[in-house]
Amino acid sequence: MRVAVTGTPGVGKTTAVEPLETDLAVVHLNDLIREADLAAGRDSERDSLVVDDDAVANRLAGREDVLFESHLAHRYDADRVIVLRCHPDRLTERLAERGMAADSIVENAESEALDLVLSAAVERHGREAVYEIDTTERSPVETAAAIGAAIDGQRAPSAGAVSFAEYLEP
Repeated sequence: MRVAVTGTPGVGKTTAVEPLETDLAVVHLNDLIREADLAAGRDSERDSLVVDDDAVANRLAGREDVLFESHLAHRYDADRVIVLRCHPDRLTERLAERGMAADSIVENAESEALDLVLSAAVERHGREAVYEIDTTERSPVETAAAIGAAIDGQRAPSAGAVSFAEYLEP
């Protein structure tokens, strides 16, 4: 089984995967991209790497029994896609604690409110393969348990269960 854990930066992907009890090999895609030089360049405006999607897909090709996590994980073939969500107000706090630039914080909070990662995951994988988990009030251990339930088939697909649309209202 191939499982992608994805979501807007700051929703808790890496911290939730750490305590996860699973037999799947865990791949942190952001680390892999840096370590294996799978970038096609650098976005100077955002001060981030531009990922070579084909190179990442090739690196993941043929791997089974793997869980890969990143805000990009939904771009790659997976049997189940787990989209972690977080209320934009809490997400703003988390990203500020990381020292992220103010304009990037706003961009990520708005992306979360607009369901951009969720929409992309559903478009690529279909509703029946997408599991949405709200991490706003969950600890990493609680989030890991919810991820485990999705992996084990104890949780039904749930794309569209979370909405932060009120964040965008004036």
